[in-house]
Parts: sequence; C-alpha cells; structure tokens
Amino acid sequence: MITAIVFVNAEVARIPEVAEEIAGLEGVSEVYSVTGQIDLIAMVRVHRHEEIASVVADRINKVPGVTETETHIAFRTHSRHDLEAAFSLGLD
Repeated sequence: MITAIVFVNAEVARIPEVAEEIAGLEGVSEVYSVTGQIDLIAMVRVHRHEEIASVVADRINKVPGVTETETHIAFRTHSRHDLEAAFSLGLD
C-alpha cells in the first residue's frame, strides 16, 4: 500500500463542502481539517504509484473550491501501534 499525504488549500467559504467531497473520493481514506497554512490534509492510500496521480490530479484538484494542493509520498510508516506490536512479540 502506498500512502500520500495531500495538503489542500480551499476557498474559505467552501472548506466543509470540499472536505466532504474529497473524503468521498475513491482512494482517499481520511480528510482532516487543520490549523495553519493549509486548510485540509487528505490521506490517499493506493496500490500503485500511478494511482496517486489519478486521485490527486484527476479527482482532488477538480473538486470545486480546491485552490492548491501539495503532495507528499510516505516511504516508511512509524506508529505507536507498530511499536507496541513489536514489543509484545519480544522484539526489543
């Protein structure tokens, strides 16, 4: 599974609608409303790198109200869940 983190800026008046529409797109697992320089963060999870272009360029960027996106590809996952699982197996 390939994960991409997509920073999304949107027209202020449409942020809630943009978030809902993006959340409903195939390939998008979650959308977070955030504070700071960006409005939303979309988590994209796909099986092939080529699918990222399809989700971001062909779907997210075409949602009415989206003004800008910035995509980051994750190359390694670190999570508390992974660490707890490793320790429970005695892999310290």
